[in-house]
Amino acid sequence: MKITAKDYVILSMLRRNARMSLTEMSKKTRIPVSTIYDRLKLYKDNILKKYTSLIDFSKLGYNTKARVLLKVHKKDKEALKMQLIRCKNVNSIHKVNNGYDFMVEIVFKNVKELENYIDWLEEKFEIKKAQTYYIVDDLKVEGFLEKA
Repeated sequence: MKITAKDYVILSMLRRNARMSLTEMSKKTRIPVSTIYDRLKLYKDNILKKYTSLIDFSKLGYNTKARVLLKVHKKDKEALKMQLIRCKNVNSIHKVNNGYDFMVEIVFKNVKELENYIDWLEEKFEIKKAQTYYIVDDLKVEGFLEKA
């Protein structure tokens, strides 16, 4: 699929407000509704991986968010990955390089819960290195292509 300037405009509108009606999007972009509809069908399961919402976790009582870098022994890598995938407190997992295997964003109600989870991981898996970075404030989240 060749991406055109129209595609970037449509994707930009989706990034700003994915709930915008096709009619409203058409008015704002001057792209016909039928064209937008056809493009969205092409994007599904291709460019668009998932329809989701950005949530303020603190409003749900989850006030501690961190990025954790993990280097694990090779024998435990797959098991750790599966554990992280299953954990409800894990918001995202990335396979990374530069001396680590995973970068994990985790969300907990407080620092103690988060630290207990990391301690538990270190007991269960042979973790060689762990580096925790607490996220104090989100300055920009999911902003790429928001303004095309």
